[in-house]
Amino acid sequence: MFAIVIGVAIGIGLPIQTSINSRLRRSVGTPFLASLISFTIGTLFLAVTTLAIDHQLFFNPHLFRTQPACLWIGGIFGVLYLTANILMFPKLGSVQTVILPVFGQILMGLLIDNFGWFAAKTSPLTLVRLAGALLVVVGVVVTVAVSSWLLERRTYEATDKPTGRTTGLWFWRVLGIGVGMLSAAQSAINGHLGKVLVSSLNAAFISFFVGTLALILLNLVLHPRLQLSRPEGKPNPWWMWLGGIIGALFVLGNVYLVPIVGTGLTVVIVLVGLMTGSLLIDHFGWLGSQRNPITPVQLVGLAIMIAGVALIHLA
Repeated sequence: MFAIVIGVAIGIGLPIQTSINSRLRRSVGTPFLASLISFTIGTLFLAVTTLAIDHQLFFNPHLFRTQPACLWIGGIFGVLYLTANILMFPKLGSVQTVILPVFGQILMGLLIDNFGWFAAKTSPLTLVRLAGALLVVVGVVVTVAVSSWLLERRTYEATDKPTGRTTGLWFWRVLGIGVGMLSAAQSAINGHLGKVLVSSLNAAFISFFVGTLALILLNLVLHPRLQLSRPEGKPNPWWMWLGGIIGALFVLGNVYLVPIVGTGLTVVIVLVGLMTGSLLIDHFGWLGSQRNPITPVQLVGLAIMIAGVALIHLA
């Protein structure tokens, strides 16, 4: 039960981080710089915390020779997931950008658990676990897609007209599933890294540090123009710098949970928290977002997801 509470809590933090980073992006002008700033702050936060508790940051270099190379690339997977979502949004829209990676995350989580990839805790794929995963997917579809469709229908938006934007969409859809699978793989890799280093904190720091290095290289290649503006003519809010800390806690929570409950259950528990956090932000209009009250359909979708998590947990 404690693991479920932690998973839901860090899942709720993820959409809060997204909202904060979106506000940061408006001030710095580019998503890649915003991501670099967020990762850098998260890395510094984890460095200070790790030094205070573990009294060391890095590890014995001989681990590079004795451990597989994939153990050190979890942070790169996180950057690829973040960047792909930025690129997919204008191509697929918000609904598919949410649902397709979720499908990839759940699929990869079940495969990792079944085959024990990345030295993960093995949990055979039973019919009950599969049914639970399907319930979670159905809950996400109801919460996101069905709710959006009903809202568009009520407001008479012309969403059923051909847009002419069909060429190449399947590439982006497959990409969405693929990066969702990378996200689940990142959780498994970081979980095993925590066991190897005998420190969840140190593993989270290494993951964020690698992701920061990758983002530095990406920004050097793209060479975005650095600026710090006031989009609304008012002082920038202090909280727009906190996204990296929330992201660091999210990674740390995953590192802690994966060895305990497995990758598949970690993914779906965090997913329930993510959807809950998203609904709360919309309902109350937190962090300057537009207020969209929760609908009965969304509550039904959330209940279906919770039932799916319970089914997987009890399997």
